[in-house]
Amino acid sequence: MENVRGETGRRGSVSSFIVYYYLSFRSDEEAGMSFEKAERYLKEKGLASHIIVPEASTATVELAAEALGTEPAAIAKTLSFLVDEKPVLILTEGTARVDNHKFKETFHTKAHMIPREQVEELVGHAPGGVCPFGIRDGVRVYFDESLKKHAMVYPAAGDDHSGVKLTIAELEEAVLGAGWVDVCKD
Repeated sequence: MENVRGETGRRGSVSSFIVYYYLSFRSDEEAGMSFEKAERYLKEKGLASHIIVPEASTATVELAAEALGTEPAAIAKTLSFLVDEKPVLILTEGTARVDNHKFKETFHTKAHMIPREQVEELVGHAPGGVCPFGIRDGVRVYFDESLKKHAMVYPAAGDDHSGVKLTIAELEEAVLGAGWVDVCKD
């Protein structure tokens, strides 16, 4: 089947292109507030053309790296934590691991991941597509220093079949107010 590119940079087969236009007319409730909400957010920031939608899954760092044609470390993995019972997202290098001691020094509490079944409710995106774009109000976002090793990073775009190719400067512009932290192992 022929590959096509939509107005916002989505690409895939003709049938996935038709499905995309069907999905774009659904309400946020029907769409699960995932890809479409992230896409609208990125469009408002002038970054919708940076969205990549491969046919292969991007649900894990390894799958995303393969599908997006980059190394696993360049995937901007978004981790979801509860800090003082409020959701916090931390974007890290794809291969980075959180250092519990550094996390506790930074946030003055132990690292507690949001339970998988609560992520979408608290953040606005389901596991496999969690990103800092189009999230619920009140969710704090941080970037880990590990991201600075890369000229380009690839966070998800709200679902498990998407990514966004951004420079660090573009990521900072897209998520205004996000702070930098150092919570990963060296």
